[in-house]
Amino acid sequence: MAVALIVAAGRGERLGSTRPKALVSVAGQPMLDWSVSALRAVAEVDQIVVALPADALDAAPPGTVAVVGGEVRSQSVAAALRATRDDGDPVIVHDAARPLASSTLFEDTLAALERSDADAAVAAAPVTDTIKQAQEGSLQVARTLDRSRLWAVQTPQVFRREALARQLQLASAELLAEATDDAWLIEQAGGSVVIVPAPADNLKITTPRDLHVAELLLAARGHQR
Repeated sequence: MAVALIVAAGRGERLGSTRPKALVSVAGQPMLDWSVSALRAVAEVDQIVVALPADALDAAPPGTVAVVGGEVRSQSVAAALRATRDDGDPVIVHDAARPLASSTLFEDTLAALERSDADAAVAAAPVTDTIKQAQEGSLQVARTLDRSRLWAVQTPQVFRREALARQLQLASAELLAEATDDAWLIEQAGGSVVIVPAPADNLKITTPRDLHVAELLLAARGHQR
């Protein structure tokens, strides 16, 4: 059975909140609760671990396991993984800041890993803007990238437990600090990652504008997950 790790240790400064970001209210309930609700609807998931700030552990939803998150993302993921059952496999990693992820998206990502030989499967949306790469240290355009091959990576991301645990243990502190995407750690070790097309509305809440958009999208769904 799968286990799910929710990274929720970030602070809410850019949202103008004094509370941890994951506890900011979205459409009437804490941001974190939306992800927990979606994961509970996934039959393959039988344990949910949430990495929170040390002073917010009591805010974890009932039935989840709360752990203290780290200074960087990979530390939070590692702490949450240590709190799971030893036989929990595969491992879902998800950002609490993406409260619009549906149970279907979690199921699709799990299924993509199961039918592949890859070490990980990641939700991602195709890039629709033209992307230009600037020269190092300047705003001079160096080249225009082929957007037909570009994907904006999101969460959920699903990993074979052994592959994720190995990289979290063996990667250098510098590499772990640099990782903003857990699948990137797998890539750095030569592992394989497959993409799962995700809806564009699986947005990450960072700013007040993002929060407003998420409220509107959830209202349009009728709060159905």
